[in-house]
Amino acid sequence: MEIVRVGPDSELVEGLVAFGRAVVAVDSPWAHPATPARLRGLLAHGWDGEPPSSWVGLEDGEVVAAGGLWASSYDNLQSGWLDLAVLPGHRRRGLGSALLRHLEQEAASRGRTVLGTNFWESAAWHSFVTAAGYVQGSTSAVRRQRLDRLPEGWRDRVAQARSGPAAAYDLVRVRGAVPEDMIEAFAELWAAINDAPNDDLVVEDEVFPVERIRGYERAQLPTSRLYHLIAVHRPDGQLAGHTIVAVDTERPSLGSQHDTTVAPAHRGHRLGLVLKGEMMSWLLADEPALREVETQNAESNAHMIAVNDALGYEVVGRRPEYQKIVR
Repeated sequence: MEIVRVGPDSELVEGLVAFGRAVVAVDSPWAHPATPARLRGLLAHGWDGEPPSSWVGLEDGEVVAAGGLWASSYDNLQSGWLDLAVLPGHRRRGLGSALLRHLEQEAASRGRTVLGTNFWESAAWHSFVTAAGYVQGSTSAVRRQRLDRLPEGWRDRVAQARSGPAAAYDLVRVRGAVPEDMIEAFAELWAAINDAPNDDLVVEDEVFPVERIRGYERAQLPTSRLYHLIAVHRPDGQLAGHTIVAVDTERPSLGSQHDTTVAPAHRGHRLGLVLKGEMMSWLLADEPALREVETQNAESNAHMIAVNDALGYEVVGRRPEYQKIVR
């Protein structure tokens, strides 16, 4: 197998898209494979302006394996996150091990000594990564909300919370980029996500300077319509919480929950339910083609899971997360 670097302008992108479809069909048939435009955007901009370093494994010109190294320059400077997959029909031939060694060497060359990876829940993948020295530290559940079968009474529950515990908060709608006059306060609010549980994973707090948020927007907006709903504490004007959903511009039936955060000083007022519930009302009105919204949370995040359950999210798959500390 020849391991080759791949970028957004590579002639291998189409082959990588076909590879992704084949992997999804076997490993996670409920998932939606990347389109060429979305994959090129990911390779060019990553999640927040820092693209992954990506490679493919080729045999006779066919993509038979693929992987990437994600390494932030904002925080967790000792950490690297690895993703990899092998084409069904080519597994158990050592291709995954060869690609994993390559990714680990790349991480080592950048001084990354805390390595992480995850996969859809699978006994085979669990055996593969634990044999390579990785230890499971957490499990995330991927949930999907179907807009054609929202639970009965959900609007009433949201309205009751908004008129009761959350009565002191106004909700501000923002489409696209956050306005300049809000961005500093918004950056501070976003950091509240660090309270989300990491279980046994070795993870430092993330930092969210303004330039990182602008990088996130530049990365997402070419392929998504961003909807932000921000809770503002009426008595003092503080930003108290927010939620973000991205609607796929190519496939407007698909939405993705990117973040829901409530600042510590404003918890206990059911803002999580209000924000996510009012977001759904907004999307139902403005995105008539939208059919589903997907989210992912650590299984230990009981509070957010309770909110998701109240709004009709259902588990479609689980992703165990593993780490290895290189001495």
